[in-house]
Amino acid sequence: MRPRHWLAGAISLVMAATAFHAGAQSPAAPGDPLAGSTPREFEEFRLGLDDFREIEEPGEGLGPLFNGTGCASCHNVPAIGGGSPMTELRVGGRHADGSFREVGGTTLFQLFSIPNHRCQAVIPAEATVIARRTSVPLFGAGLIEAIADETLLALEDPFDRDRDGISGRAAIVTDVASGQRRVGRFGWKAQIATLLTFAGDAYTNEMGITNDLFPDEPHGGISPAQMRECDLVKDPEDLVDPRTGKRAIDNFEAFMKFLAPPARGTITAEARIGEQVFADVGCASCHTPALMTGANRSASLNRQTVALFSDLLLHDVGTGDGIVQGAAQPDEIRTPALWGLRFRRTLMHDGGSASLDDAILRHGGEAAGVIERFRTTTAPLRRALRAFLDSL
Repeated sequence: MRPRHWLAGAISLVMAATAFHAGAQSPAAPGDPLAGSTPREFEEFRLGLDDFREIEEPGEGLGPLFNGTGCASCHNVPAIGGGSPMTELRVGGRHADGSFREVGGTTLFQLFSIPNHRCQAVIPAEATVIARRTSVPLFGAGLIEAIADETLLALEDPFDRDRDGISGRAAIVTDVASGQRRVGRFGWKAQIATLLTFAGDAYTNEMGITNDLFPDEPHGGISPAQMRECDLVKDPEDLVDPRTGKRAIDNFEAFMKFLAPPARGTITAEARIGEQVFADVGCASCHTPALMTGANRSASLNRQTVALFSDLLLHDVGTGDGIVQGAAQPDEIRTPALWGLRFRRTLMHDGGSASLDDAILRHGGEAAGVIERFRTTTAPLRRALRAFLDSL
């Protein structure tokens, strides 16, 4: 984390704060801070944004294995903090009984390396499961974090007691930042429960910059000797800034916490019909239209409606990537939030769908009944459903 010129940073902060508060009543544009943020929260957001946009260098700890040179490398569509069509590579193998196993002690194999590719990761020959995952948009992440575990646990129906074919379950994980057992909600496998853990995990695994939470360098596909040769900076590399008392991962956490969710697009009469179709065919069984946050010290996060269109639970809807991670089994995947859907260039966890219809029709498993109802829906109602999704 590079030092900043304090005067330039202060001027930037004052100008941004003036612009934000002047338009605080307008719907949030992608990349805006949460409405109702206090001046202190806004300052934390802006400092976090500065670090989020920073390009890391090998001398600062980047690598030796990495997927991007900064957070914004993979979170930039349609604004900083969004998603990206870029993908990371997940790899595994299978035991004789067909069950999943890691190869080389990890599932993540980074795409790039330093220096001069002497430490480029090589996928082991025994790898038989290859999966790609796109970057998940971070808009509204603080609101998602503020949803109480109990709220998500109440949505579970692992044995399909209501006989609707849907049997989602909460991913119970150990949060690295707190050491507590929590309900996971971030990542395609709901493998992470809090934003600080998310920040620490990404800084190490996506950029190779170690920190207090994740002090070990990613090692997939390279030998210990290669690691000794190519790891240029003593670990951990993300140290406390003596001027602020914060690590970079603390700043990343603040940026994500106070990053506003995307506002709804134009809601036409056809889109309103489509929203009813969405409910009637059963999409809302997993893509829950809204949840509530719990009590929170921040007014901008306290008991707020979160219109994310997700239950944040694990489901087997025929789109799993074959990887075991956290509490998720190979065929399970976390219900993605649909807010901001209109900004996404590629769809589904692997970016393999270019149209709404293709993404919908890839569903199966628990969603088999939903897809059958979708197939038999009239063409005008299917157009209305697309209009609704295009308004998110």
